[in-house]
Amino acid sequence: MHSEISMTVDRGAFPDAVTPWEQESWRAAALGWVQERLAERGLRGDGELRVRLRPWSVLARVPVVGRDAVWFKANPRSAAFEGPLTAALARWVPGHVLEPVAVDAARAWALLPDGGDLFRQVLAREPVGPEVWEDLLRQYAGVQRTLTPYAGELERLGVPKARTVDLPQVFDRLLAANTALDPEARARVAAVRPRLVDWCAELAAVGIEDTLDHADLHDGQLFRPAPGRFTFFDWGDAAVSHPFCSLRVTGEQVRERYGAQTLPRLRDAYLEPWTGTGLPLAELRRAASLAWRLSSLGRATSWSRMFPDPGRPAPGVTQSAEWLLDLLNEPPI
Repeated sequence: MHSEISMTVDRGAFPDAVTPWEQESWRAAALGWVQERLAERGLRGDGELRVRLRPWSVLARVPVVGRDAVWFKANPRSAAFEGPLTAALARWVPGHVLEPVAVDAARAWALLPDGGDLFRQVLAREPVGPEVWEDLLRQYAGVQRTLTPYAGELERLGVPKARTVDLPQVFDRLLAANTALDPEARARVAAVRPRLVDWCAELAAVGIEDTLDHADLHDGQLFRPAPGRFTFFDWGDAAVSHPFCSLRVTGEQVRERYGAQTLPRLRDAYLEPWTGTGLPLAELRRAASLAWRLSSLGRATSWSRMFPDPGRPAPGVTQSAEWLLDLLNEPPI
């Protein structure tokens, strides 16, 4: 693997995105690091690199002689916790997540194994009913419950803290920093704050402890290596927050694919592992509704985790504004 290696580069909908990949010295260092980590395991990369550049990550598929490919990922500094988090999750919830081949926390780099078929690929080639999504959410909720005692350790790894009781302060920071809201929209968002304080207090009072919120759990962020088995990955948007906030992105996908009538069953499937807390289902359902709305804060925050682009306004500021405005919408559950 060297500077003349053949590669294809996919920029998706972001042809002008600025990433470190554009710097030849960075690119050479990153590919050299991959080569060294493979060599330590008696492996060698060979073949065409497939590189995906986005404002929030550099991802490269690296073919390996005689075995499955590996994936190199580079995060911006604001999401540098993802590599160490992924390594910790492999210890705490093995079998449910990817175990990294190598992590360089200082440079926000990780080398990951191939996880098999993306759930998105499965959906494209075979009929999949909503019950499969219900099953994956049961498994994911079980992972979240297992991780509850590790919340403090997650924060020490650098995972952003967005505890339920602290969400009003998260809201204040997001609103103050956003430059995309016009005065009328800003006033509408600001006016929701007293109600938001009440929502957070009510949600915290239910008694479900904060744990890991993936914050972007969609069909491209999980593998289905075998029927009934799921592997969760891509933790760059994660936070230590109310676990039920994770239901939002998956729920939106299911609603779009199958219709709104599927949401109550999906919600209840996600809540099943939490019934072991002894809380009544009605209380858990109310908590899920509150968390659905408050998850807009996590989504707004995630759009700030980008590679810096000195020539332009903060990337993601428009999307962040849209999520702040989403706080005004009633949850569908």
